[in-house]
Amino acid sequence: MKLKVLIADDHGVVRKGLRLLLEQYSEIEVVGEAANGREAVRHAAELAPDIVLMDVAMPLLNGIDAAEQIRKTENPAGIIMLTMHADESYVLRALNAGVKGYLLKESAEEDLLRAIKAVAQDRPFFSPAITQSLLEDYMRVLKQEGLSDSFELLTSREREVLQLLAEGKSNKEVATILDVSLYTVESHRTNLMQKLNLHNTAEIVLYAVRKNLVR
Repeated sequence: MKLKVLIADDHGVVRKGLRLLLEQYSEIEVVGEAANGREAVRHAAELAPDIVLMDVAMPLLNGIDAAEQIRKTENPAGIIMLTMHADESYVLRALNAGVKGYLLKESAEEDLLRAIKAVAQDRPFFSPAITQSLLEDYMRVLKQEGLSDSFELLTSREREVLQLLAEGKSNKEVATILDVSLYTVESHRTNLMQKLNLHNTAEIVLYAVRKNLVR
């Protein structure tokens, strides 16, 4: 079956370019377009796409808030932010809104199909440039604070749990994969978050992206 994609961007020329790009792929069907965040939310409910390609800056309702509304519906689509904004604050806000993919427009032609396939399988995907930028910021902070790589603070099991959580697995799913109890997973999760000074799932994903544990 084809993956159904909704394109949401306030620039008509961008929507047209994305449609032409996606229509090259036999496994993709573009089911609609939206010119603002409110249209995106409405069309997502009406058209039931598998994936929504969403710009961050849009009129009436910004892309991140629109993504959060779509993710709270009964049949939530996978969201890929397609934007020019590369700084960490946007990425973290997007992750908190339930976004799985984050692409820079400059790399859309190269990465878009891989991103759609990954997010359709509930896996995260980030532009290589985003990963590199986050890594550089992370290393700069470590150097300023005179710290070694905090990843070394984790046990091998905590690293496994970190990666699985960053890939979108629930605590219960992690327990099944690792063949351990739910209590054990919750304990590892608490310990790794304390060691890395992380506070929620979005920050776990962002940390994993910095460490190239997820794409």
